[in-house]
Amino acid sequence: MELPPNAIAAPLPDVIDSNEFTPRLLSLLSNSLVWRESSILRARFGLGTNDWRVIAALAVRPGAMASEISEFLAMNKAIISKSVGVLTDRGLIVQVEDTGRSRQLFLTPEGAEMHDAMLPISLRGQEIILGDLSDEEVTQLNQLLRRLLARTPELQVVGSLDDREVAQDA
Repeated sequence: MELPPNAIAAPLPDVIDSNEFTPRLLSLLSNSLVWRESSILRARFGLGTNDWRVIAALAVRPGAMASEISEFLAMNKAIISKSVGVLTDRGLIVQVEDTGRSRQLFLTPEGAEMHDAMLPISLRGQEIILGDLSDEEVTQLNQLLRRLLARTPELQVVGSLDDREVAQDA
């Protein structure tokens, strides 16, 4: 195979160590869990992971509005809206008119049954990934993840660079 004259065929000298880059490792883990869960949920229930997340959120936050679910799950409002539509059409949730445009969302009895049927799939995924960890390590991991999540608001700042990013770009 002949490469175009401007093709760089060798790895660059300054790259991320993919085996030590935490965001990549977290992404791989998350993607694996989502892929497993999504394929099972679609096959068994005709619903996807996003639909499950909305059901699970309403199981712990009955009466939440779509915007609150979006914030709670850190998911795009359009994705939540699509799932709300699917779940409403399937009779798994109901929307109650509130003041203004906001609508409170509640599981129906069928939605609660669906929750109970879907729950073991998520719990099994968690069992699989945590299977080699002790209870103490799981507690420690969850504490570390909560600490990391507490830093995520800093990631939401768009268009501003910190001193390290500016120095690297110079």
